[in-house]
Amino acid sequence: MIKELVIKNRSYRRFNEYETIKSEVLYELVDLARFTPSSVNFQPLRFKTVNDAENNLKVFETLSWAGLLKDWNGPSEGERPSAYIIILTDLSVASNMKTDVGIAAQTIMLGAAEKGIGGCMLGSIKREILAESLGINLDRYSIDLVLALGIPAEEVRIVDIPENGATAYYRDENDVHCVPKRSLDDLIIQ
Repeated sequence: MIKELVIKNRSYRRFNEYETIKSEVLYELVDLARFTPSSVNFQPLRFKTVNDAENNLKVFETLSWAGLLKDWNGPSEGERPSAYIIILTDLSVASNMKTDVGIAAQTIMLGAAEKGIGGCMLGSIKREILAESLGINLDRYSIDLVLALGIPAEEVRIVDIPENGATAYYRDENDVHCVPKRSLDDLIIQ
């Protein structure tokens, strides 16, 4: 079951913007992260949830989408995420908690996938603008990652890496988002 969930958990970049995600669902996803391991058990991560149109737009405007798709500037209106979870580190507790952030983010995304919610982890963020627009104190918190969430409005397919070895994701002739993955044999060192 976990393998199916991992395969289902793709980076979606187009959503049905008008299918809302309730605050309670976002809290359930954050609650999953609460149980994840933490370096030295500091537990410095904090989470800002956003799921209303006004604040969704504020978050959206600070993000860069799909850098490998040069002719695409991100989701159009109607295809944008309907919710976000912003992962922060409380700097009064610890700093540079990248491992904790990764574990929490993946756990949240797996929980979202289990609920039929798609998402995308975004690290290309205009942090100062986001902090100002949402009232996040950057002296107290670092903005580490934004998780964009919504009901997927695109197909994402795992494909084999081509003979030329290219790993860049792309959209095929049917507008399917294709993500090349290495084979298991390529990953195991004997």
